[in-house]
Amino acid sequence: MSDGVMNGGEDRLRAQYDAYPYPARDPADEARRLVTGSPGRRDEMAHWLFAGRLPAGGPATGDPGGDPGGDPGRPLRILVAGGGTGDGLVMMAQQLADAGIAAAIDHVDLSRAARAIAEARIAARGLTGVTFHTGSLFDLDTLAPGPFDYIDCCGVLHHLDSPEAGLAALVARLAPGGGLGLMVYGRYGRSGVYELQAALATLTGGESDPGAKVATARRVLDLLPETNRFRRNPHLGDHQRSDAGLYDLLLHSRDRAYTVPEVAALLASADLVPTAFMPPRRYDPDRFLTDPALAARAADLPWIERAALAEQLSGAITTHAFYAVRRDEAAGRVADPADRSLVPVLRDLDPAAVARTVAAGRAVAFALDGVRERLDLPAEAAPILAAIDGATPLGAMRDRLARDRPGLSRPSFDRLWPGVFRALNGAGHLHLVAR
Repeated sequence: MSDGVMNGGEDRLRAQYDAYPYPARDPADEARRLVTGSPGRRDEMAHWLFAGRLPAGGPATGDPGGDPGGDPGRPLRILVAGGGTGDGLVMMAQQLADAGIAAAIDHVDLSRAARAIAEARIAARGLTGVTFHTGSLFDLDTLAPGPFDYIDCCGVLHHLDSPEAGLAALVARLAPGGGLGLMVYGRYGRSGVYELQAALATLTGGESDPGAKVATARRVLDLLPETNRFRRNPHLGDHQRSDAGLYDLLLHSRDRAYTVPEVAALLASADLVPTAFMPPRRYDPDRFLTDPALAARAADLPWIERAALAEQLSGAITTHAFYAVRRDEAAGRVADPADRSLVPVLRDLDPAAVARTVAAGRAVAFALDGVRERLDLPAEAAPILAAIDGATPLGAMRDRLARDRPGLSRPSFDRLWPGVFRALNGAGHLHLVAR
């Protein structure tokens, strides 16, 4: 996704994204698929920023006991800053429309070419409530002054001369009780990128045409030795998918990457704190520390230090996607698994299929950053999984199971539910929302 840096950097970025709008998308594809990802998914956003109660049509108070509907006379206000060709924009607009949630979304980007594709994608779906602006996030006071309940800014801050200034510009437009969804590059997962960027800068230094630079880069890629760190990195693929992806990855005029502590420092510069990195399990060092003695050494580390350790052990985190709120508004912002008024929602998993797997004594398996993961849940938790329908509140589920499943009493439910929640929520597959 694209937005500019201050001064001359904006002109270079505008030229890049006008030549190669990013990510490469065809509006005709909207008829067959919806591109999704973190941050910005509707239920995920509600869970990690608004205690499960998305402030639809009302003020983003962040109060877990507040009215989930808010003021029906005002739509949910969203800013997509540096939205590029519209992946996050289209996902949010479609998911909110599907839920019947009124939203007013402002999409801001430097590139007219990228904006045109985003507009065509919204039109292809017949979605409304989106206003498009061409310009910099440093001009939000005139382009899209807000305030906004939610601000989405993915793949932007790491291209700025001053990421701190860019983040401050966003926070200035954030409503009280609002939240942000952000993504920046991860340092360790981008092994080899910056050495190759430097080599290509040398080899394309005499070329001004973007197409000629891409052609040169592809010739160089074909000649890389097996020892090259970029060639040996299996976690990067943008250069294989499109010319726009290659340009953004290897020919970009400016980018930097972050470690977890550097993300925390960037947020602290704007008096923000993270509520979650996505998915949380990616940042759990216990994934790798299967030796109990080693796991014990990491057990008492503060959350950010544990996440940093997981990043160091993994080596595969190419981007950090995370949610953040103002430090003085952080209390009570994450959905509480003990709140029986909230509805459990499974994502990318079929409840009946997962329940059958667990009932048979098998682990729920999935891949994360190329590592095969196993979620081992007790067979007696299978009825709980089967009861997750995306509409029934936790308390009603508990009562119904106690009535219809004599072997699953309320105390049994209370004993099993925390483990089910931790496993599936950590993997990014379960969220709690108000319906």
